[in-house]
Amino acid sequence: MKNFINCTVNQQISCLEALKKLDVEKSNQTLFILDENERLIGTVTDGDIRRGLIKGLNIHTEIVQFCYPNFSFLNGEINVTEIRKLKKAGIKVLPKLNNAGQIEKVYDLSNLKSILPLHAVIMAGGRGERLRPLTDHTPKPMLPLGNKPIIEHNIDRLISFGIETITISVRYLSEQIMDYFGDGSAKGISIDYIEEDVPLGTIGCLSLIEEFKQDVILVINSDVLTSIDFEDFYMNYMDTNADMAVASTSYSVDIPYAIMELDDNCITSFKEKPKNTYYANAGIYLFNKKSVELIKKNTFFNATDLMNLILSTNGKLIHSPITGYWIDIGKHDDYNKAKEIMRHL
Repeated sequence: MKNFINCTVNQQISCLEALKKLDVEKSNQTLFILDENERLIGTVTDGDIRRGLIKGLNIHTEIVQFCYPNFSFLNGEINVTEIRKLKKAGIKVLPKLNNAGQIEKVYDLSNLKSILPLHAVIMAGGRGERLRPLTDHTPKPMLPLGNKPIIEHNIDRLISFGIETITISVRYLSEQIMDYFGDGSAKGISIDYIEEDVPLGTIGCLSLIEEFKQDVILVINSDVLTSIDFEDFYMNYMDTNADMAVASTSYSVDIPYAIMELDDNCITSFKEKPKNTYYANAGIYLFNKKSVELIKKNTFFNATDLMNLILSTNGKLIHSPITGYWIDIGKHDDYNKAKEIMRHL
């Protein structure tokens, strides 16, 4: 999100005053023109000013004469398909307005991959036994990866998709995580925490969240390093009208022999050194708030338990393959591999 306060001007100021405020060095810089009630009535870029001057306006003309009144904006629910269209059309900044037409926030689409209406929950309470002694005094999510902790890579990726509300489930050495991220304001988002007194499984802590800010919930393990496209994941979930979506990672097995195709004892054909591809759970999930009601409070509950409940009631459970990289940083070899990936990003 952009700090829009510095990008707003009153409709009555002159073009010259607006130019002083407009940083023409940035191609996506936009001024928001407000009326006397602070309602947004138009936008102005350096291109709008050039076009106005060509038409005969001058630098002493009120800036409202230069503004573009048919601007794009958000009001109410976020439509991800519409966001895609705006980005494709070259829209750089997108204001969100309240019902009075006043700016609440401004999204910088040039630096965002999307704007997803999701409440993200990051699971960060594990002990990280297999990474000892590194985790003796540092929680696994806070182990450094490049120039920041593992969990911060996930948080920053969520932010890059316009996700603004994050809950982090913590337990082991929780104060280190909470002190580092605080309330999230340093990153322009909202972060709160759930402290598990006892282990509650991979999604059991969701029963402790009093209020979800969005209808769809994204759950991700804190110790994965991935280039997952959260927009594609979300759209796949929505377009298929699924009850739950599971991100998956492919795992291929090469068989070094010719495999016989059989019909009883008769050989019908051969497959020469086939490769079989399987899909494994990547520890990233999407489901709606109603599904949380299936999780009993303060009860050990895994994501697979929720999957089985959905299947047992003939619900729709889909998987969505991750096309980029994915590493579950559970062992020293995984950690070293993740470090190597970071060196080449």
